[in-house]
Amino acid sequence: MSKVKVYRDIAELGSVDLFFMDTQTDETPIICLHGRCGRAETWYGFMQRYGNKYRIIAPDQRGHGLSSRPESDYTDREMADDIIELMNYLDIKSAILVGHSMGGAVVGYLAALYPQYVKAAVVLDKSAAGPTAPLPIEACQRNDPTRDWPLPFPSRKDAMSFLKEISCSDLEYQFFMNSLIETSKGYEMMFSSRAIAIGIGHYVSWYHLLPKIKCPVLLIRSKSHEAVPDDDFEKMQSLIDGCISHEMSHPDHNVHLANEEEFYTCMDAFLDKVMSLPVI
Repeated sequence: MSKVKVYRDIAELGSVDLFFMDTQTDETPIICLHGRCGRAETWYGFMQRYGNKYRIIAPDQRGHGLSSRPESDYTDREMADDIIELMNYLDIKSAILVGHSMGGAVVGYLAALYPQYVKAAVVLDKSAAGPTAPLPIEACQRNDPTRDWPLPFPSRKDAMSFLKEISCSDLEYQFFMNSLIETSKGYEMMFSSRAIAIGIGHYVSWYHLLPKIKCPVLLIRSKSHEAVPDDDFEKMQSLIDGCISHEMSHPDHNVHLANEEEFYTCMDAFLDKVMSLPVI
């Protein structure tokens, strides 16, 4: 099979500039949203897998990668609004949405609040559980996961060594390496530490949104249950009418990368079901 051409661009939207990768075909769109500290690049394999049958679009979300870092609350609702702006910018009326971790929460908000834009939703290793209220902005800084990192790294070798040491798996290491960039000061990360800290501090439970989701939904969690404990997984399924769920045989949080054959078998079956539904 020939390699799928992937185009890169920046959408200048109302409140944010979003970098995005796009196969630019005329097929049914699938929009893929990365996790916290991630990048669109994590979906490159997904784009190659499905790019001949679907139009695949993957943005760097606000505060990440090559997208801008505006002063904002970095809530899931705010990032969901960004995706609606991006869809309007690209003249996409509806799409299948796939989100990993933080991106899964954004997909949940989109499916619940903007149903006309969402043909189906896939939430990867993300629980709807969370605090009942956000932290005050001044208290968010303690959530910065990089506060003890020796940034900027003096060399690429130093950066690689440190990221390897703190990563729980090779997939997590590659996840961080996708955001490593050389600057005039040394090697830094392409995500905004401030945006990450604020986003974590402003994250709240979104169980209340689940009954509002009426499109087909696929929930996938890792074997470790670390991100989605049993009680959370069962509660999410009970609140989403007719959702499909799957537990991966691999414990890695990156469920779309850890066992690709198993993941794509599950995705293939779900996509076939979605595409066979009558158009309303």
